[in-house]
Amino acid sequence: MAFKHGKNSKVLVNQYDLSAYFSDGQVQGSAETNEISAFGASAKSYLVGQNDSTLSLSGFWDGAVGAVDEILTSALQTASEVITFAPEGLAAGSRVYAMDSLATSYQTSSAISDVVKVSLEAQNTDRCDRGVSLSNLAAVTATGNSSAQDNSTSSTGGGAGVIHVTANTRNGNTTFKIQHSADNAVWADLITFAVVSSTTVTAEHKTVSGTVNRYVRVQYTLAGSSGSITFHASFARR
Repeated sequence: MAFKHGKNSKVLVNQYDLSAYFSDGQVQGSAETNEISAFGASAKSYLVGQNDSTLSLSGFWDGAVGAVDEILTSALQTASEVITFAPEGLAAGSRVYAMDSLATSYQTSSAISDVVKVSLEAQNTDRCDRGVSLSNLAAVTATGNSSAQDNSTSSTGGGAGVIHVTANTRNGNTTFKIQHSADNAVWADLITFAVVSSTTVTAEHKTVSGTVNRYVRVQYTLAGSSGSITFHASFARR
């Protein structure tokens, strides 16, 4: 059994790494069920309806400029948040939960016998995907690609890709693509994210339909001649 310790968990919200502010995270999925039992039935029957998922985070308040209170207060006023919750960390190959979400609740609490705390509730706008990390959160200075992640077989339900850019000093644009391959040799583009302009930090969640081949990776193409860009990418099959 490959049990994991929670101390390695990571939380990315849009272009921010907020891992240092949180100490607890929970992903909850549910499926709507409606009873369709009819006369004469000896057991209840149900019809499955819509799926739903939420993310709950709790941790510690920091009111400094650019810290968790400012970021999460602003999150309540925006249309959507790209969130990645990584219970075992962000190393390539690790399982992550990623969602395009709405921040529905942000709470600050203070007690005389405790530290000031924060909590966030986020509601998915599409679904919370269980995916695989394609790259750790790290800086790169030249065009390249991650190692391939092997799913053992292809899938037909499409998927969702996520990119978080948390720091960027590059003096040129950067293009990120999630690619797939049947043989780990010949690669084709699967998802192309919006071009990241010089020095811009951002995040994006993007879906794709149809067949996803056995192997997936992230490719990054850096223009310009100096500086680095720090990013994390993941992909989830559906």
